[in-house]
Amino acid sequence: MRYRIAPLFCRPWTLLGISPHLIESHYENNYGAALNRLNAVTAELEALDVETTAPQVISRLSQEQSALLNATLLHEVYFASLGGDGRTPPEIIANAIDRDFGSVKRWRREFVALAEGLSGDSGWILLTYIPRDGRLMNQSMANHGIVGGIPVLALDMYEHAYHLEFGANAAAYVAAFMRNIDWQAVEGRYTDALTVPPPRRLEQPQFRDVPSITPEEVQDMLNAGQRVQIIDTRPRHSSTRSHDIVEGAVWRDPDRVEDWMDSLSKDEPVVTFCVYGFHVGCTSAAALRKAGFDARYMSGGHYAWKAIKGPVKLFETA
Repeated sequence: MRYRIAPLFCRPWTLLGISPHLIESHYENNYGAALNRLNAVTAELEALDVETTAPQVISRLSQEQSALLNATLLHEVYFASLGGDGRTPPEIIANAIDRDFGSVKRWRREFVALAEGLSGDSGWILLTYIPRDGRLMNQSMANHGIVGGIPVLALDMYEHAYHLEFGANAAAYVAAFMRNIDWQAVEGRYTDALTVPPPRRLEQPQFRDVPSITPEEVQDMLNAGQRVQIIDTRPRHSSTRSHDIVEGAVWRDPDRVEDWMDSLSKDEPVVTFCVYGFHVGCTSAAALRKAGFDARYMSGGHYAWKAIKGPVKLFETA
C-alpha cells in the first residue's frame, strides 16, 4: 500500500492573516514528512515475516502507522477547512450547529476555548459528526479520535502549525483560522457524513413485532412519576442466583405468564425484562401483548439497567 499526497485544497495567497509561507512550510515539512514516514512504516510492516518477527516489533510499527495515518488524514481536513471568509455558515451546517450546540455563537466560543486551552500544548480541535448519535460535537484530542466519528472541520494546534509566524501567540493564530474557515467545504463534508449509516443495532428477527424500551426511557418514566408495571421475568435459575432486582419491579415466573397476567392492569404500560434482554423478556412481552396489554421488553435487560446505575434493591426470594 502506498499512500498518495493530497493537493492543497486552500489557496494560500487568499488567506487573511495567514501567510503563504506558513501554509507552504506546514504542508511540505509536517504533512509531507508524516506522509513519507507513513509510507516507510507501511512498507516495513508489509515486508515483515509475521511468523518470525517479535510481537513487540509488529506492535510498535502498527501503532506508529496508525498515528501517522491519523496525522495525514487530519492534516488533509485542516488544509481543506481553510479558504473561506469564516463568517456565516450556510443553512444546512448552521442548522445542525444550532441543533447540537444551541447556536453558532455558542459553538464558536466553545471551539475557540478548546483551541486556546491547548496553547503551549499539542493536539487537534475538531468538529466531528457522530453517525451513531446523529449529532455534531467538538473534541480536543492528541492522537485518538472518536471511533466512527467523521471530522468536518479541523484545527491543528501543534506548534508547527503557527509558531513560525505567530510565535507563542496561539490566540492570534486561532482567530486567524476562524476568519478563514471555508464553510461551504465544511458543509459539504457534513452532508457527505450524513450518508454514513450508524453502527448496526442488535436485531432479533423473531421479535420484530414486539416493541422495546431502553433502560433510560424506563428511568425517565419513573423519574416523571409515570405509573408503569415493571415485571422481572428472569428465569428462576437466574433470579435465584441474583442478589438484586430493579427497584419497583416484581419477579414473575416467565414459564407461567398466563397464571399471573390477570394481576396486571391493562390501563398502565407494562415493561418486562430478563437477564440480558434477549429471548425470555421478549416472549413474556409478546404473550402479554397478545392478551391485550401495552407491554414492551427492556432492551439490555437487568444488566443494562445496572450498567446505567438504575436503582436496585435486595432481591428477597420467597
